[in-house]
Amino acid sequence: MGRIGIPRTRAEKRQRRHLRVRKKLSGTPERPRLVVYRSLKHIYAQLVDDVAQRTLVTVSSHTVGEGKKTDKSTAVGRTLAERAKGAGITRVVFDRAGYKYHGRVKAVADGAREGGLEF
Repeated sequence: MGRIGIPRTRAEKRQRRHLRVRKKLSGTPERPRLVVYRSLKHIYAQLVDDVAQRTLVTVSSHTVGEGKKTDKSTAVGRTLAERAKGAGITRVVFDRAGYKYHGRVKAVADGAREGGLEF
């Protein structure tokens, strides 16, 4: 944090936004939270049950094929949806983690919807 608790860097501002969003969202066993983390090279998505404090399913762009980052993000969403269906999960709550709902984050959401998850 910057001086007197004011966020200064982009990462600090994103963290503050993420906490603000997390106040309102919570994942349950019936409807877990789909969290997205975006690094410069890769994207990660996981399903979290906040009641039991457990991660149910995890997928990253390390495991999917070649291509542009947005294409990999869509593939991550599809793969997550397949694994979620295998675990008996069909409905989720989307947590954008302080990122704009745009680009790679939106691609993960679209891929998960294509895979059959309901938001």
